[in-house]
Amino acid sequence: MNILGISCFYHDSAAALLRDGQLVAAAHEERFTRKRHDPDVPKQAVDYCLREAAIGIGDVDYVVFYDKPFVKFERLLMTYLATFPRSLPSFTKAIPVWMREKLWVPKQLQKHLGFEGEVLFAEHHQSHAASAFLPSPFDEAAILTLDGVGEWATATHGVGRGNSFELTEEIRFPHSLGLLYSAFTYYLGFKVNSAEYKVMGAAPYGKPRYYDKIVEELVDLREDGSFKLNMKYFAYDYGLTMTNARFAKLFGHPVRQPESKMEEFHWDMAASVQKITEEIVLRMARDLHRKTGMKNLCMAGGVALNCVANGRVVREGPFENLWVQPAAGDAGGALGAALFAHNAVLGNPRSVRMDHAFWGPAFCDDEIQRFLDARRLPYTRHSREDMIRETARHLDEKQAVVGWFQGRMEWGPRSLGARSILADARNEENWKRVNLKIKFRESFRPFAPAVLEEKCGEWFDLDRESPYMLLVCQVRPDRKIPAVTHVDGSARVQTVRRDQQAEFYDLLAEFDRRTGCPVVINTSFNVRGEPIVCSPEDAYLCFMRTNMDLLVLGSFVLEKKDQPELKEDFDWREKYALD
Repeated sequence: MNILGISCFYHDSAAALLRDGQLVAAAHEERFTRKRHDPDVPKQAVDYCLREAAIGIGDVDYVVFYDKPFVKFERLLMTYLATFPRSLPSFTKAIPVWMREKLWVPKQLQKHLGFEGEVLFAEHHQSHAASAFLPSPFDEAAILTLDGVGEWATATHGVGRGNSFELTEEIRFPHSLGLLYSAFTYYLGFKVNSAEYKVMGAAPYGKPRYYDKIVEELVDLREDGSFKLNMKYFAYDYGLTMTNARFAKLFGHPVRQPESKMEEFHWDMAASVQKITEEIVLRMARDLHRKTGMKNLCMAGGVALNCVANGRVVREGPFENLWVQPAAGDAGGALGAALFAHNAVLGNPRSVRMDHAFWGPAFCDDEIQRFLDARRLPYTRHSREDMIRETARHLDEKQAVVGWFQGRMEWGPRSLGARSILADARNEENWKRVNLKIKFRESFRPFAPAVLEEKCGEWFDLDRESPYMLLVCQVRPDRKIPAVTHVDGSARVQTVRRDQQAEFYDLLAEFDRRTGCPVVINTSFNVRGEPIVCSPEDAYLCFMRTNMDLLVLGSFVLEKKDQPELKEDFDWREKYALD
């Protein structure tokens, strides 16, 4: 049986395919279309999944959509009516799109994918919960989902056992931790639904001076982590912005203009919303443990990508084990919807255990060589062992910044050693160099360290694996890796096992042999505003548009100094808008 999960129309469309209960492929549409957070029907991601399974769309038994459009539409209408006439501008912009496209999912799937079979629908937070529990390593676990909003729910608590789960409690729109964080993202001049992670990165530069004001005026927070927002300060329920004039008056500053200088006030606001987020997540986890008695916790939803909050749940929470879906946002709903149908609806036993996140396309050496030869690009082809030794030598001796392209592409928003930019974590200059001259992003943003899993405890205050960069911990004070140590001494760690990504593991091991340091900078292979690269061509273009020194494509090594000048008839920075 072939089951295809789909998420689209809102943010980060994606597809995931199960064949006879096994996960075959999963991918984000943006990686193929090169359109950041592409919300359209994921035609190219679906085409890839079908190719990987060697089937056609006619062989798919069920397509499962990750939420219920008519229930979501009900919420929109009721909210617009409750907030009329302030809601009229938003209403006139949103409703025509709903009436033309978003309500008619089967028709859209038939039009864009050619699928004429049965379409099933899961609720949005059912999809998140399924993506969290059903592929987890646990036979039973508590479940916590947190995001902006699905149909009505913005957070849910539940319990999973065997091949099914039950959601037992929820918080409903407009009260939303995800939307609260997005409101501060907007107020701080960053792009909503895209740059919330920048707020998390900015928080350690400030002090949570406004935490008390947030609790007094904005958030009615209870001991169990439930809360209500004071909606007189927000506009997302009726308008085209996240906050209103009352919000700005409360804090005494206007909305920050994008790209303008970050002042002390902005750092402190970031620290304040980060603190309230951590407090809510931690209280919810404690309450969930009290009610379920479970030793395991699974999480999904966009807020579950807040790795600082996750780190506190690990250190201060009552659960023994935490597993977070690596594609915790809306894209992961595609996988969750497929698993929900296969396990919970159709009653099949669980057969997917995600022990890695490499579910995208791979390109063999023959395909890479055909691309390089067609472009007449200079390269050196190495044996696998020599490629790894040569890359480690460049990272160490030449302090090179390396574009690293190996194996199947990652599922989720993090580059994990398949589509990565790498550099020496011991060199503090690499932090600014990679931020400003390669990623073209804000200088305050930290980089994640990738470390050999068996040596993680020697370098970081972390007693468990963290393969998806979803936990933040402290760098051990006697270890000097300034390029990946944030201003508060923390790091967002990726632990690397050989059975998850052999080439990346062996590169770290070789770098450790040369230097005595099993840690490198690992950041996503893209520039600001661009999706992570997918193909060899994507990788080469990103390499040539930036100040990277070396590109490693499979067994092929390309040095920047040998490459011909890249000539393009458009400004790629305008294309990606550097968001």
